[in-house]
Amino acid sequence: MSDATPAPPAGYALVTGASSGIGEQIAREYARRGVPLVLTARRADRLQALATELRAQVPVELVAADLADPAAPEALVAELARRGVKIRILVNNAGYGIPGRYRSSDWTDHAAFLRVMVTSVCELTWRLLPSIRTAGHGRILNVASFAALMPAADGQTLYAPAKAFLLKFSEALALENNDKGVHVTALCPGFTYSEFHDVTGTRARMRVSPSMWLQAADVARAGIDGTERGDVLVVPGWRYRVLHAIVKLLPHRLALGMMARNSRKVRPLD
Repeated sequence: MSDATPAPPAGYALVTGASSGIGEQIAREYARRGVPLVLTARRADRLQALATELRAQVPVELVAADLADPAAPEALVAELARRGVKIRILVNNAGYGIPGRYRSSDWTDHAAFLRVMVTSVCELTWRLLPSIRTAGHGRILNVASFAALMPAADGQTLYAPAKAFLLKFSEALALENNDKGVHVTALCPGFTYSEFHDVTGTRARMRVSPSMWLQAADVARAGIDGTERGDVLVVPGWRYRVLHAIVKLLPHRLALGMMARNSRKVRPLD
């Protein structure tokens, strides 16, 4: 009897938003596990550097795409078909935040945000689901946020609703595709060390206990492990799991009031 580690099932993992943060760490973790990769993001130079590094472990395909472009999901899937790349795992990770209250940003900014955070996720999933269902051991990992599990906050008005949509979307997909052995997971991390708060310009205003910050590599590993187990919801970090349990027990008005008082610790002023 051989003690060799079995090879992973055939098929690529497509990771959106793979150029930094949690997406980059998810790509690194899949490469460590021997899963070939398709990496996509807007920043082609950073993708190329990561692809060059990871090709020492697994085959890596690179497709630069801006998911704020309504044509991007269809074009991305068409390019994969042209290359003959079969997707077994889809990681919908691309995302960002728009700081400030709702009317402080133009509608064009909000519309682009929704295309990246919601519409492109739905379209990529719809277009790739047949391949994922037929590949065997299919997986869909949607990177949501702990914000999806909490009352809404003041500022970044569309962020929590978009992430809550990903959670419900994941639950429905999990039920619909369980018959084919497809595992669908919503990963809901809390505050994570990445470029997120630098991009939104909120880093200097963050007044969050150091104990509440997560490492992106730990979040990535927790999400992939949860997807392999078939967990529909993954909340990394025991402190966040305890907080989630407490918030569920609070009256909604009280929980919303607590969020209103704490929003100013992590949100920029208009």
